[in-house]
This record gives sequence, C-alpha cells and structure tokens, in this order.
Amino acid sequence: MTQKKRFILSIDGGGVRGLIPLRVLESLEARLGQRGVNKPFHQMFDLMAGTSTGGLITAGLSAPRPGGKAGEAAATIDELRAFYEREARDIFTNSISARFARAVTNPLGLFDETYDARPLEKLLKERFGWTSMASALTKLVLTAYDIEQRKAVFMTNGLEENGGRPDDYYFWQAVRATTAAPSYFEPARVENLSRKREEALVDGGVFMKDPAIAAYLETRKLGWEDDEIVILSLGTGRASERPFPYSEAIGWGALGWMQPSKGVPILSIFSDGQSQTAEYQAEHLFGLMDNVTYHRLDTALEPEAEDMDNARPGNIILLNGAADRIIRDNTVLLDELADLLKAQVETAETDAQGSDLVHAA
Repeated sequence: MTQKKRFILSIDGGGVRGLIPLRVLESLEARLGQRGVNKPFHQMFDLMAGTSTGGLITAGLSAPRPGGKAGEAAATIDELRAFYEREARDIFTNSISARFARAVTNPLGLFDETYDARPLEKLLKERFGWTSMASALTKLVLTAYDIEQRKAVFMTNGLEENGGRPDDYYFWQAVRATTAAPSYFEPARVENLSRKREEALVDGGVFMKDPAIAAYLETRKLGWEDDEIVILSLGTGRASERPFPYSEAIGWGALGWMQPSKGVPILSIFSDGQSQTAEYQAEHLFGLMDNVTYHRLDTALEPEAEDMDNARPGNIILLNGAADRIIRDNTVLLDELADLLKAQVETAETDAQGSDLVHAA
C-alpha cells in the first residue's frame, strides 16, 4: 500500500514576478492532466503557504469561489495567469487624475505610496467576496506584519501552538495585507474576526519572503509526521547581476534608498537577502531531516526584470522566459511530482471506496 503523503506548496513574494511560480504550477497541472488527473490543487496540496504575491496565488487556489459550486476555488490557474499578464497593468498604473491629485496634496511625491490600493481592493473583493479563511478548501498560511503591535502575523486556518483555533480574517483583506508592500501600497486595515478588532498590516515579505519554513512549522502544529511531508517551494526569481554600485549608494540618502525609480534598493536588498537566507536554512534544515522531502525551484532573472511592479508587456515576456527555463531544467522533477500526486489521488480514492463498502456492510 502506498504511504500517505502530505504535499505542501510554498510560494515566495515578488509582485508581478508571481507569474513565474504560477507558470510552474500550470506545467504541473498539464502533466497531471496527461495522467488523467483533473482535480483542483486544493485537493492535492494539503497545505499552501504564501507571502505577498505568493499569498495571492495560494489564496486564489484555496479560497471558495463566491457563488460557485461546492469545492470550487476562487481562481483557476488560467484566471491567475490572466491577472499577471493583463490585469496587473491596471494595478501597477496610476491614472492621470490620480497623479494630479497626488501632485496637489504632495507636490514632491516623496512621502506617498507609489500606487493607489483601491483598484487592487476592488479586484480582491470581486474575486474573494466576504468569505473568511476559516472556510478555506485546504490548509493555508499567509504572512503579514502588524505595524501597530510590532509583530509577525501568520494568518492561517490551522492550529495554534496550544491546539486552539487561530484568528480568522476575511480572505480579501488577508490577501490585501500580505501584498501591502511598503512604499508601493499603503498598509492594509483589516478586521480580526476572532478578536473583534482592526489591525494595520503590511506585506509579510518584510520578514519572510520565502515561507517554506513557516509552512513546515505549521505541519508540526497539525501533528503531521516528517516522513509524510513533501514540500514544493517556488521562488519568483533573483536578479543577482543587478548591482547597487557603491559609488551611487553613498549619495542616496534616506529617500534614495526608497526611490522606486531605482527599484526601491532597501526593499530589494532586504527581500533578496531574506530569500537567500531562508533558502539556505531550508536546504540545510531539511537536508538534515532524512524523512522530509524538499524541492526548491527558482531561477536567475535579467536585471531589468527584477522590479516587482514592472507589468509592461516586454517584462511579461522576460518573466515567461524565466518560467520556461525552470520548467525545462526541472522536467524530470515535475514529472516525478505529477506521478506522486497521481498515486496520492488514487490511494485516496481507493481508501474512500473501501470506507464506503465498510459503511454499507
């Protein structure tokens, strides 16, 4: 009998670069279809974890679709791809009227967020409605940071350390929070449904761009055993050949370090350093744990493709090219994962049939 496995999906932050891990999932979905498996990902991944854009993807795949059929997710892979390739341009574009209004209220434009959050909030409300994370179709972890209470927040429908139920949030607000990248969007004001209070949250990427270890710790709280766990961690690319020259940095000052036209250097460095550190720690931690299966897929990016808000058509082509390289270089691994997921689905179906027969007897 095939041993039961717990499949964990972890997706990094990275703005519009979320197109890269999404394309990897699209390739995995196609491989499963070739094997006769046409189930949604929430029926195959026992837990999903996401930061920022990764939170948007995992929430889309695990939240119930408002007004949809039972078990229907809020978004399909195709719908999410359409978001990154087309709708993201509206999110990362300020209208002429918005620019004018900001110029009046803040002439120098030094102390305002780059983008108006209202178009994003409108899209999230339409996609997620007013369902809460407690209704998720699989286990889920989204990261954020509370700027008022000064603490990391893990929004989940799993368990607390003491075995109690975690705080609950509306899905659309949770996604708004995990994608509230400082300097790009204003902090999110969200409702903590369990504690009946409002919280001010920003993007979880300020402390955890790569949530793979957070996902693993969640499995421990759920009581899952190491030999059950298979982690697929998907990155959003790194532009290691895009340096920040010393000769320029020494003259930036506080505003220069936060300047969007330079790619917001301080955030880029923080997120890149955190991602590299988390990846290093995960590889060594899981390498020491013989029973945990861990796969990390990421790639190098062209320097001009690093900006998280670059949704222009030319950059979308570059991001698709980066995804193609990951898929090409990991063909064998993706086939193996598809085979493992297929075997898991067949085992679950066999167990369900056996249970039905016992019940009928």
